[in-house]
Amino acid sequence: MNRDDLIWFLRRHRLAVQSSVSPAGAPQAAVVGYAVSDELEIVFDTVETTRKYENLRADPRIALVVGWDDAITAQIEGVADFPAGSELERLQACYFLAYPDGRDRLSWPGITHVRVRPGWVRYSDFTQDPPRIEELAL
Repeated sequence: MNRDDLIWFLRRHRLAVQSSVSPAGAPQAAVVGYAVSDELEIVFDTVETTRKYENLRADPRIALVVGWDDAITAQIEGVADFPAGSELERLQACYFLAYPDGRDRLSWPGITHVRVRPGWVRYSDFTQDPPRIEELAL
């Protein structure tokens, strides 16, 4: 799998399971709607008063799993940040293409966008025999 194949796969899906660990060490998970830029950045929105946001601020390492419904998955690990200025505008444009209603959420108090820059991906296709598993260091 190359970078373009991975972007295509991620754009076929609309949701990801975000797994993270709270500052107290407790595991947690959340389902997020996300978009993918041409540079293979993942962007989603959240609210600054949520536990998700606070935990990402405390520890920006993040894992996302995409595509679990059809036995073909991508497990993505990367580092989150909170873009601003022209970087935020570029990523918001990408997000709004996938989620036009995201523009309406901009009126919510504390709404922000999170960018994840993947550093490692495992692509697994369990529909094949034997399963196809590829690991990509990005």
